[in-house]
Amino acid sequence: MTKEKKSPLTAKPLRNPGQSLDEEINKLIDDKGTLYAVIVIFPIVLAALEWWRWYKELPYSPWIYTIIAFACSSFGFYKLFKLRNQVKNLKLGRDGEKAVGQYLELLRERGAKVFHDIVGNGFNIDHVVISTNGIFTVETKTYSKPATGKSSIQYFDKKLVIDGFESKTDILVQAKAEANWLNSLLKEMTGKSCKIKPVVVFPGWYIQCHADNPDVWVLNPKALPKYIENNPIQLTREEVNFFAYGLSRHIRNTQ
Repeated sequence: MTKEKKSPLTAKPLRNPGQSLDEEINKLIDDKGTLYAVIVIFPIVLAALEWWRWYKELPYSPWIYTIIAFACSSFGFYKLFKLRNQVKNLKLGRDGEKAVGQYLELLRERGAKVFHDIVGNGFNIDHVVISTNGIFTVETKTYSKPATGKSSIQYFDKKLVIDGFESKTDILVQAKAEANWLNSLLKEMTGKSCKIKPVVVFPGWYIQCHADNPDVWVLNPKALPKYIENNPIQLTREEVNFFAYGLSRHIRNTQ
C-alpha cells in the first residue's frame, strides 16, 4: 500500500520581480490570444473547403464563407495586433522590474531584506527594501526612449517632465500611496508603525532632480543602492528582522 505523501515545503515561496506582470502576460495569451487565433484560422479553413468544392464543380458556393472568413479574420487580426502591443508593453515593464530587482539584490549582501511584487487589493508594490537605513517602497516605470538624441527626466517638487513632456499620470501620488499602504500593513502585522520612503525608478533614463528634500526619490535604479546606504540609520537589526518577518507572513498568507 502506497503511503500518502506531502510537499517538503513548509511555507509558500516569496514572489519574484515582475511576477504580477508575468501572470498578466500569460493570462492575456491563454485567454485572448488563443481565441483570436481561432477566429482567424477557422473561417479561413471553411472558405478553403468551399473553394475546393467549387473547384470540383460541386453544387456549393464559396462566396458566403469567403465573406465570413474575411470579416472574422479581419477582426481576429485586429485583436491579435492589439494583444501583441499589450503583451509588448507588459514585457517591457516586467523586464524593467527584473532589472531593478537585480540591482536591489546587491543590498542583501549588506544585510538588507528585499521583497518583490507585494500584491495589494487591485495593485502591487514592485519592490520593498527593509534595512537599518530605513524601509523603502520601489515603483518601477519602464518607458521606451527615442532611438536618437539625449533623453532625460526632470524632477521638480510635484511634477515629472519626461523627455520634454510633463507626465500626465500620478506617478508621485501612486508612490506615496504605496508607502502609506505598506505602513498600515506593517502596523497591522507587527503592531509597530514606521516611516517609509517612497521611491520611483526609471531604468535606462538620466534623472535630473530639481527638488529640495523631496518626499519621493526619483532615480535611475543604478543609483538606488547607494542612496539607501547613505540614508541615516533608522532601524536596529532586530527591527529589520521583525518587520521583514511580518511582511513575509503577509505575502505567504495572501498567495
